[in-house]
Amino acid sequence: MEEFVNVLKGLSDNSRLRTAWLLYRTSTPLCVCEIMDALAISQYNVSRHLKVLKNAGLIREKKDGRWVYYSLIKPENRFHELILQAIASLPKELFIQDEKRLKERISLRENGKCVVGINRLV
Repeated sequence: MEEFVNVLKGLSDNSRLRTAWLLYRTSTPLCVCEIMDALAISQYNVSRHLKVLKNAGLIREKKDGRWVYYSLIKPENRFHELILQAIASLPKELFIQDEKRLKERISLRENGKCVVGINRLV
């Protein structure tokens, strides 16, 4: 039961839900600085939220040089699958600015990799 409660707690914050939505909608893993710029929140807060999502079993991280990239974990069970479907079903209108800032930020990548660091496209 604790596993299910942790997943729901992990998504019970505005910034974490926005992060999960962006990771769902993006076909590529994102680094902390890209998420920061997309959500217009501090590195500390993004890192803290990513840790909660990781501990909830929703995301994974992969280090590539000086960058750490985050992506959603593929569903391992029906509950996880339904949670991802719920995230996907959230109205896109709620995330228009986040998605716009993220697209701008991703356009700065070189060879598919983050190179800029913190940019603050707000």
